[in-house]
Amino acid sequence: MPGAHPVYTRPEFADSSVPLPTTRAPPNRAPTRTNDASLRRGKTLTRPERSVPAAPLINPPAPLAPGQTQAPPESFFDGWTFFSYVITFWAPPAILSAAGMKTSGVRQAWREKVALCFIALVLGGGVGFLTVGLDRVLCPDSSQQNTANFVQLGSEPGFVGVKGSAVNITQSTPINGVDFYAIAGQESGTDITNYFTRTSADFPSCNGLSFKAATDSPCPNGNSSCPLGPISAATFSSAHLLNTSLKIGYDWFQVANRSNQFVIDGLVLDMTPYMTAHPTAVSNDPVDQAIRNLLTGTQTKSGKDASRLFFTQPQLRSAVGCLRERYGVGSIDKVTPGCFISNLILYAGLIVILGLVMVRWIMAVIFYWFISPRLIQTPKNLSRSVVSPSVLPEGANTHVNNPNNTAPWANKGAAGKGGPKGKLSKISPSQSSTTLVSNGSSNQLAQPMISMAQIGAELFTVCLVTCYSEGEESLRTTLDSISNTTYSDERKLLFIVADGMVTGAGEKMSTPDICVNLLEADPRFGTPQPMSYIAIGSGAKKENRAMVYAGHYCKTGRRTPTVIIVKCGTDAEALKDKKPGNRGKRDGQLILMNFFSRVTYNDRMTPLDFDLFRKIQSLMGVTPDYFEACLMVDADTKVMPDSLTHLVNSLHHDSLIMGVCGETRIANKRQSWVTAIQVYEYFISHHLAKAFESVFGGVTCLPGCFSMYRLKGRKTGDEDWVPLIVHPDIVREYSQSEVHTLHQKNLLLLGEDRFLTTILLRTFPNRKMMFIPQARCRTVAPDTFSVLLSQRRRWINSTIHNLMELVQVRNLCGTFCFSMQFVVGMDLLGTVVLPVAIVLTYSLIVNMALTPPDNFEKAIPLLLLIAVLGLPGILILVTTRKVVYIAWMFVYLLALPIWNFVLPVYSFWHFDDFSWGETRKVEGEGKDLGHGGDATTNALSHIPLRRWEDWERSRLKKLRREEKRRNELARHFPGGYHEGEGFLRADHDPTQSQFFDGMGSETASVVSSVDEDKWGAQIGGYNENNPSFPPPPATLLRPQDEILQNAHTVGIDELEAMLDQGFEPHDGGGSPVPVGRYQLADGGGGGGRGRQQQQFDAFGPLSPNTPPGREPMTPRMRERPPPGGGGGSNFAMPPPLMHTPYGVSTATDDGRGHVRKRSNGGGGQQDWGPMGPLGGGGKGGPSRGNKI
Repeated sequence: MPGAHPVYTRPEFADSSVPLPTTRAPPNRAPTRTNDASLRRGKTLTRPERSVPAAPLINPPAPLAPGQTQAPPESFFDGWTFFSYVITFWAPPAILSAAGMKTSGVRQAWREKVALCFIALVLGGGVGFLTVGLDRVLCPDSSQQNTANFVQLGSEPGFVGVKGSAVNITQSTPINGVDFYAIAGQESGTDITNYFTRTSADFPSCNGLSFKAATDSPCPNGNSSCPLGPISAATFSSAHLLNTSLKIGYDWFQVANRSNQFVIDGLVLDMTPYMTAHPTAVSNDPVDQAIRNLLTGTQTKSGKDASRLFFTQPQLRSAVGCLRERYGVGSIDKVTPGCFISNLILYAGLIVILGLVMVRWIMAVIFYWFISPRLIQTPKNLSRSVVSPSVLPEGANTHVNNPNNTAPWANKGAAGKGGPKGKLSKISPSQSSTTLVSNGSSNQLAQPMISMAQIGAELFTVCLVTCYSEGEESLRTTLDSISNTTYSDERKLLFIVADGMVTGAGEKMSTPDICVNLLEADPRFGTPQPMSYIAIGSGAKKENRAMVYAGHYCKTGRRTPTVIIVKCGTDAEALKDKKPGNRGKRDGQLILMNFFSRVTYNDRMTPLDFDLFRKIQSLMGVTPDYFEACLMVDADTKVMPDSLTHLVNSLHHDSLIMGVCGETRIANKRQSWVTAIQVYEYFISHHLAKAFESVFGGVTCLPGCFSMYRLKGRKTGDEDWVPLIVHPDIVREYSQSEVHTLHQKNLLLLGEDRFLTTILLRTFPNRKMMFIPQARCRTVAPDTFSVLLSQRRRWINSTIHNLMELVQVRNLCGTFCFSMQFVVGMDLLGTVVLPVAIVLTYSLIVNMALTPPDNFEKAIPLLLLIAVLGLPGILILVTTRKVVYIAWMFVYLLALPIWNFVLPVYSFWHFDDFSWGETRKVEGEGKDLGHGGDATTNALSHIPLRRWEDWERSRLKKLRREEKRRNELARHFPGGYHEGEGFLRADHDPTQSQFFDGMGSETASVVSSVDEDKWGAQIGGYNENNPSFPPPPATLLRPQDEILQNAHTVGIDELEAMLDQGFEPHDGGGSPVPVGRYQLADGGGGGGRGRQQQQFDAFGPLSPNTPPGREPMTPRMRERPPPGGGGGSNFAMPPPLMHTPYGVSTATDDGRGHVRKRSNGGGGQQDWGPMGPLGGGGKGGPSRGNKI
């Protein structure tokens, strides 16, 4: 269809309820203030980034043609590709194929690796040459002149000059009428060479030359003109002259004051004897002509330098040696141009490097003493008016008829205006959301501007914990530490992502089993259903499914709301993959980022997003748009109690902060020598590097193990929102999966935390990334060298490639040498030349030990080394005051060859290795080659994308439809009826949200057409607004400490009356009693809370398909027919409530755990996947797991 929009004409969206582009002219986008202090903004339906995308950091590849399985190789004429081929010309494709590199992509990655190593080698060689070689080239030993080796002409009495050397005459006696004292009295250092007898044999350089200056007799008048004997030790002894090793030094002004002197290559020539012998010009003598032009034609006050004149003309160059031997009287006592340039470079390097070291040190101290304490102060200005969290940011994808630009779930029917038939307008606030309501009325629209005091000092924060192969001890330590923080449970949400059905090496239970075992599940949500979402991967791997477990993580005195996302994969993955559902840590982060991005912009949601929305809203009492911060923590990290509060306070203090990290310390520092050498490295990377970068607001790497990001931030005037980590540009670049170049793979696949920091700084260069030293955590560091080698390979390679991107960002804080761009460039150069630097360091130490420096210039490198290594030690004393770190510093210094040579060299040579290596090992796992799939499969066509109001409309329709069917079946089958293996009750029970078939099916309709239930399987089988459970509160919950402070004190009389009266048991109409958690694996063994059998008013935690007041169905009850043929009262009045014992799985039928094949247990022959039995097991099939 001509002019059709390309997004909305794809076949997979043909039947979906996706808003169509409007032809209505967009209203004025400028925000205006009205009398009611609300913010009104007109919107179009299309986000700006969809039509005018920003320049991406990683250019997405061209789409693959039908039937094409891999991207076409880059053009040979591409500059970088051509360069890599030139560097590796000696390795043709045939040789590389024979070496095991079968595909063109692998061969090209190897060529790029070699090219990068070549560049690193050239840069290292350049640094080595500037450090050592340049001085020897520009200022060789023959040119090195020191003022201590000279006797300045006319400065010290008792010296005369002989052929430029200083001779001591203090003990001399006159000989042959020559009085040395009288000559030296006129001017100390005067040359007396012409008084000695000389012959042509004394000037070997003059042999064969025909110039007059070379052939003249040195003593034209015989002994009368040369009264002293030849220049020899005997002559000096007879005259009591003492030859020294010093030289007669001239300065340029002294040369200029003498009419017959000039300089050639630093040597002063006195042409007085020659000019006396030849007062007029000598014909056909170019040397004579050059001398006369220089002495008579050049008028200067700073001496005459003939070096260029004589060295540029061949016929004059041959006379230089002869002139130096015959007429040399001294040397210029200043450095030569070459030595001057060498010293200039040396001092410039000293100033730059020492300046950087000192500035970093001073800035780090200033930050620790003055800046960071202010950042963690409790926020004070909470009375100001700010934009409500329910207001969508400018540019959000909202209905054009929305008057207040509020989120659809923020008020009664606001999002439903303009919707089909206005059905959504019937949704009450208690059903769709819980937000701030003006004047306590639930029927009024949410106001765009609210008081900050209504939110409080503690922002709603989601704590993301990604886990892969960690054990129960590590997970419990991390979750306990977050739950035990001083931050209120009403303001934090644990968001745990289990990355696939995997079992860690040496573990008896799979990671998802361990996670859900730690959860006290909320019975309102029943059995989680696998929900589809768009994952990181290519081809079939682009689609994934995950189950959302909701409940609370209970620790002594704490009850923290928790959701656990278990990535279980598709049915096809469960049949053949060793790690179904696994997509990597970045995919787990993107589940959260995509979810909050779609919530922030009211964009189309996947089924997983809508499932998360409902469960988070029910757990927290607010819709997810109220969350403003996200803490990202690894599953082996222990957070200190006050750390979360400090991080959130820093976000309050400065609205420009978009990311902040704390200090990470090593928990197992004494476990092995490998952990011992990392203690000081962790300390200095935070307290020196990150503290210095925080002064500029540009921390270049927020560690993935302990960092906090703003989901969205208020503008400077608090009148609108700015999406940050959930910004579509950030999410789009971070979710790239089709990468082909070595540079792109190093960015995305090795260091996702640094890459996320890079794209945030690149997209928002005027915002800040900060470090808070008061917020601390402890993590488990690698304790074996192989794991350390693998970890640092990823970190070093990721650092280099990310710094290559950051150094191109021109508008970072600062200018020239005092800018973050310059600092990033120096960090990049320093990382690349680490191997050369450590070699030069040790050569310097050896050289200084063998030949101690005797002047300042020679001591400069030693001063630099002391400053670089010693200042961090002083930093320890002035900041943390922990002297023990001085000892860890010496341990680190002993391991410098490992840090600066072994690890970088190994990393550089493995630029083309994109696996995680030994860092995370899984039972039975080989080398990880990525998350690729069949590129010909269009996985996205199976994932519905609908906006929230469309999902909510379908959910309400489903509830009404099920209620209608229940009523119909109740009229026809009052006692229930059989259907296959299941037994259905049709009693009208207000506590039942739908029918239960005894087999755990909660989403399948009983009697419905395919069209009616089109979205039923993607909504989730739960209704958290069941009458048995009250709706969330209509206003924001206050933190527990505020409640306690404002609580009413009960008197002793009232307390006695309460005790006498007693407490009535729970009648089922209020909040549910705490219940046990869900179990994924069979077996009742193992520790944990709530193992004993209990009685509840609500669904049993292990049999959510059993409604209150009903006993679980057993096979015997299914077998016997109903009395009377049509169902009688025996079935209408079942025995009292009984619950299934703990240890029975709720994930699949027949008590099978959905992660059984990852949990190393039992013995069945049949394979089990995320959805239950995989089929085809039989006796001949391979056994993938054992029964626990």
